[in-house]
Amino acid sequence: MRRFSHGFTLVELLVTMVVLAFLILFVTSLVNSAATITTLGNKRMDADSQARQLLDRMAIDFAQMVKRDDVDFFAKGTVAFYSAVPGYYPSTGSQSPLSLVGYRINAVAGATAFNKMERLGIGLVWNGVSADTPVVFLPLTINGNWPSAVSTSTADSNYEVIGPQVFRFEYCYVLTDGTRSITPPASMSGIAAIIVDIAMIDPKSKVLLTDPQITTLAAQLDDYSAGTIPGQLLAKWQSTLDSNTSLPRPAVSAIRLYERQFYFSPPTL
Repeated sequence: MRRFSHGFTLVELLVTMVVLAFLILFVTSLVNSAATITTLGNKRMDADSQARQLLDRMAIDFAQMVKRDDVDFFAKGTVAFYSAVPGYYPSTGSQSPLSLVGYRINAVAGATAFNKMERLGIGLVWNGVSADTPVVFLPLTINGNWPSAVSTSTADSNYEVIGPQVFRFEYCYVLTDGTRSITPPASMSGIAAIIVDIAMIDPKSKVLLTDPQITTLAAQLDDYSAGTIPGQLLAKWQSTLDSNTSLPRPAVSAIRLYERQFYFSPPTL
């Protein structure tokens, strides 16, 4: 009597292995896609969170600004002004209810804060009755009394990193007549609002770029010009990023742009 063996043929085994390989590739592709989407989502949420904290901090500082025509307001590469927010006296380290506040992108080559956004908060007093520095009234200026505070390329230990992902900072003024200006008017009463724009890159994407590349990229992002309308500068920045072919695409595509308008109340004097 002939006996038959009920096993798999070589062809059946090959077909099974091919199907299994396709299934493994399909599942791997799904997992990788999910991981990529999750990573991008986490990066976006991280950038959104940091941008929100930074812009909220600015909102507090601008809202408490000392809006008097007899005190200085410095605005150029940095922005520096007096604000009724807590600061620390340089001589004692104790807290003051009044501060010289400033924002800048650190341009001190070799500094740990290079190409990062910093905030200044020096505690002041209204007069000179103590050893601590008082608010100076015009014609004395912020630039004349705190030159390092209004410079992006001068080291100043009073500046602290507030936006480690922010590498570009730009702003303009909305005047009370509805026009926009890149320079402040002679009187603070002429300012209705300030528009702030920032560009951010997350740490994982930033390692793909060198500091000189980031500096060059920041310089390629336009400054405000006369007549620029809200949202237009961000559109220009995005166009510059989209057309960039000299830098790694994963790093450039990870850059996030934000804009916020801060309204001013009339000066107190």
